Amino acid sequence: MTPIVVRAATATLFAVAAFSCVDSSSARASEPFGTWLTEDGRARVRTERCKSESTRLCGYVVWGSKPQDDNGKAKVDKYNPDPSKQTRLQLGHQMLPGLQPNGEGHYEGKIYNADNGKSYDVTVWSDQPSVLTVKGCMLVFCASQAWKRVEDVAPGQLQGATDTAGGPRSDPEWAAKPAAKGRPAGTATPGPR
Repeated sequence: MTPIVVRAATATLFAVAAFSCVDSSSARASEPFGTWLTEDGRARVRTERCKSESTRLCGYVVWGSKPQDDNGKAKVDKYNPDPSKQTRLQLGHQMLPGLQPNGEGHYEGKIYNADNGKSYDVTVWSDQPSVLTVKGCMLVFCASQAWKRVEDVAPGQLQGATDTAGGPRSDPEWAAKPAAKGRPAGTATPGPR
């Protein structure tokens, strides 16, 4: 063999060995959990596993650039089609109600807009730790936004855990289910024998 062929073969072997030692987790999609600043900068949304079903993704508005209406009162969800939710505060409301994972490592479902009381089809995913891609669709028209991960706490941002003092609130259907009397949470009820 000529020296050039030997060098090329050696370089190829080193490249294959080096590539196989690379951490494959960096190639996988990032988990879409955290606090994100929306593309327009008007809100921060915290995403986490839903309390009632840990395979699903829930999201809550934990900060808004304008949390008060023109009269200086906290904004409420007055356009919600569910009358029982029309008096809840916009700050802390659940805007991503239980998105389901799909086969592509994305989460799909609906996103709720408290500014108009409408829900839209949405898919969210994170290909890199600092960005959450949010793709919303209405009929056949779709648009994507890149929400940026934030680590700091903005003035007025809710910091408490979900469904605790100082934290956002789950919609009732997504809140943690109480444990059966006499059984610790998360234990199975014995079936028939």
